[in-house]
Amino acid sequence: MIDKVIGRLEESREEAVERLKELLRFPSVSADPERKEDIAKTAAWLAAGMERAGLAAEVDATDGNPIVYGERLDHPGGATILIYGHYDVQPPDPLDEWESEPFEPVVKDGKIFGRGASDDKGQLLTHLLAVEAWIAEAGELPINVKFILEGEEEVSSVNLPAYLRANREKLSCDAVVVSDTGQFAPGMPAITYGLKGLTYHEIRVEGPSADLHSGSFGGTIANPVNVLSRMIAKMRDEDGRVLIPGFYDDVADLADWEKKEFASIPFDEEEYREMTGSPALFGEKGYTTIERRWARPTFDVNGIWGGYQGDGAKTIIPARAGAKVSMRLVPNQDPEKIGRLFNEFVKQIAPEGVRVEVIDMSGGKPLLVSTDTPWFEKASSAIEKAFGRRPFLIREGGSIPITQEFKEVLGVDTLLLGWGQNDDRIHSPNERFDLGDFHKGTLASAYLIGLLGG
Repeated sequence: MIDKVIGRLEESREEAVERLKELLRFPSVSADPERKEDIAKTAAWLAAGMERAGLAAEVDATDGNPIVYGERLDHPGGATILIYGHYDVQPPDPLDEWESEPFEPVVKDGKIFGRGASDDKGQLLTHLLAVEAWIAEAGELPINVKFILEGEEEVSSVNLPAYLRANREKLSCDAVVVSDTGQFAPGMPAITYGLKGLTYHEIRVEGPSADLHSGSFGGTIANPVNVLSRMIAKMRDEDGRVLIPGFYDDVADLADWEKKEFASIPFDEEEYREMTGSPALFGEKGYTTIERRWARPTFDVNGIWGGYQGDGAKTIIPARAGAKVSMRLVPNQDPEKIGRLFNEFVKQIAPEGVRVEVIDMSGGKPLLVSTDTPWFEKASSAIEKAFGRRPFLIREGGSIPITQEFKEVLGVDTLLLGWGQNDDRIHSPNERFDLGDFHKGTLASAYLIGLLGG
């Protein structure tokens, strides 16, 4: 039967691209309150697509954007997968840097361009198309399949955790499948088995009640910008190691097999450096670039402000300064604990003469999925059949907080099977998705359904 399903998908490639274009035309920007109607239309389109495929579907209201749920339960009591995706997208700004209209998709050089092409509409659609092909050819699915598609991932999935808890029984499954990550490189498919966690904070430093003349008052009061700069400098040493006391206490070291797997991945450091545009690579000593990217915690200043920013000179002692900082965390590190240690360290190094405040903004736990399970092995086999080579096992430096919610609420692991590429320009102008990867991802999903079904 799998041959017929694959054949159907191969024959309907052009139709699949047209359906992807339809989905990409919805400007479903969750950060823009004026796009509420477009969000609702996108959800309705997806629900209709599920029903067309042969699933029972519903659009469930939340306190924010709706969640689209679908299911096909041909085997009561049998194994079940829950496929997750998000239909909301990032704002398209800056518009003048797009080479085509962000919500009028175009195909060029084998890639489809449009906001959401890779993140995440193109990737989630691969699974819906695979399910539709199975039902059309076999009349049923070899495994129970559920879908949950949300419209708030780009604004931190604020309502999804409550939805999971309220619908725990309805969403019960044996594994979650997520395609919202990427391959290692073109022609190098991958399964992501680890994600970093995150804790994000803002530091505010206040000194005088108003900006002061630096000649009249200089040398007599603390300058908030100077103070903030010294405080940030105390967060990391010259070798890239974070200096917050207790920061590394719970860090899990890489297993020997992980070090070997990372070392086996074709990786050109000079090519990587050129891609970033940086004059040199930098990071914690004693680790490779890949190990630092995927398996070591980090501390970064994401933004800093204070004082005069205009043209020319303005001699002042600024009244205030601030910085936004984030720490990417690895398995065993708890964001609440790290956030507490950070707050304590800021208080410890804050000098007299200024008022220092820390605002805790957001966080998420790291994720590490067991690679020693039948589910993981079958996912590897499915990708190998579709892409023509065994996937690399990789971690990612980014965070998908909802994966930890799936673990805690539903008690299951997540299979992160991404079809995107590093240069898909997600969150940037001219986002794109390679149509070869789009089609191969659809085939991989079809193979996965077949393998999981027995």
